[in-house]
Amino acid sequence: MQATVHTFDPATTAGSVILDTGKVVPFEPPVFEESSLRHLRIGQRLSIEVSGDPESGDAVLTRLWIVGIGADEQIR
Repeated sequence: MQATVHTFDPATTAGSVILDTGKVVPFEPPVFEESSLRHLRIGQRLSIEVSGDPESGDAVLTRLWIVGIGADEQIR
């Protein structure tokens, strides 16, 4: 699944993404820290994994990475 960065606080590393359906899904600092990314910018496209149903509002973002970079690929 893909989404767009909606909010990102570099101080706390928490934020949210907006799905193509318009639903906003938040993420906690551990999700960002596990991504190995250094920063996110508003409007940036990401690949994501979600636990729960995004359309019902019960979704939690569990993983994020840059579109086109696989789970086992390092950004160099």
